[in-house]
Amino acid sequence: MSDLLNFAATSARHGLPLIFPGQVQKEFFVNEAHALVDALLHPVVLGTATSPPAEAADGDCWIVGAEPGSAWAGQTDMLACRQAGTWLFAAPCDGLRVHDRTSGADLRYCDGRWRGAATVRAPQGGEVVDSEARKAVGQLITALTDAGLLPRAGQAA
Repeated sequence: MSDLLNFAATSARHGLPLIFPGQVQKEFFVNEAHALVDALLHPVVLGTATSPPAEAADGDCWIVGAEPGSAWAGQTDMLACRQAGTWLFAAPCDGLRVHDRTSGADLRYCDGRWRGAATVRAPQGGEVVDSEARKAVGQLITALTDAGLLPRAGQAA
């Protein structure tokens, strides 16, 4: 027979609250875990900000920027998710990808910071112009941009 697992108070990767036998108000912990899973399952943010928007709806999520204030103080780089009229914060782990609805770009959390996809420019210049190669590369860049794998020209990465 295997040994019983000894759980901490939260899950290891995303800090989801766990319940224990005899715990009071289990529904509070289960509801908090469900709210975090709802925010992290396929995360979409409305952008990066340093303070909460004046009118946020339940389900809105933001990336907390550097030196945040008010209700977001001390939550730099966290995902701030509006749930049940309050802000719930989720710490990103390496590899977490979110879609930024404002810019249309996908962002990934890696090595302690949020990173966007690099901007790829269409080919230009050179002594020999191969119009067919330029057209093929241009079509490839357009297809990758339309698929959301590259940001549109002029958008922050």
